Amino acid sequence: MKALWSYLEELWQYRSLLRLLVLRDLKVRYRGSVFGVVWSFLQPLGMMIVMSFVFGVLLRGPAEYEHYNVFVLSGLLAWNFFSAAVVGGAGSVMANAGLVKKVYFPRAILPISVVISSLINYLFALPMWVAVALISGHPLKATLLLLPVAILLQATISAGLAMLLATLNVFYRDTQFIVDLSMLALFFLTPIWYDINQAQPWDLFGQQVDAATWLRRLNPMASIVNIYQDLMYWGQPTSLDFVARTALTCVAFFVIGFLVFQRYSARFAEEL
Repeated sequence: MKALWSYLEELWQYRSLLRLLVLRDLKVRYRGSVFGVVWSFLQPLGMMIVMSFVFGVLLRGPAEYEHYNVFVLSGLLAWNFFSAAVVGGAGSVMANAGLVKKVYFPRAILPISVVISSLINYLFALPMWVAVALISGHPLKATLLLLPVAILLQATISAGLAMLLATLNVFYRDTQFIVDLSMLALFFLTPIWYDINQAQPWDLFGQQVDAATWLRRLNPMASIVNIYQDLMYWGQPTSLDFVARTALTCVAFFVIGFLVFQRYSARFAEEL
């Protein structure tokens, strides 16, 4: 724990570099475009319009979802944040090989900067979700004020996974391809457009398995998306014990990712 705290202090000392890397990620994403950083707003707006048409007009969803497009978007935005942070974080050290081999700085800044830039894009998209909700006639509840809790949980687990996968990617270059494939599988195993509690039991070797329970256990994003949907769509706070279990999982992933990253980061330069 002392090592973790010391490393966090060192990261704080290099906060200027972290800020520069975050700004670089945001600028590179839209370099050469006419509207530049304005796409940070236009992109989520375009996605909202398309998804609202698809899930609000073409696919209206089950009858219990009065504004199905709002429900889907509340989970989809969280997924986009997670996917960008983890996939980008996994390749962050490799993408900055020249920098790693030339100067010293806390290497964890690289995956963390990707997580922060993905978080900023998520925050840009939130006002668009509010606009869609208001246009659709969906009521906005006070539970939206609890969104920072869900965002903090997601940022924590995203940073942990980004550090873990970035380490693996340095030593095993197939990691990036495995991550891309895994994210596709996780997308369908995350309750973005369906209620996880309505998942049918699985018949596993003649035994009935509770699908909802195991989806949450094997896919932490299922629990996090569940929290987002409670706060943004259903307008009710998630039970405290559920949030506590999810928080423990997120912290565990962060600690594991940090320990693995710290142990092997000294060897990055010679492996790149």
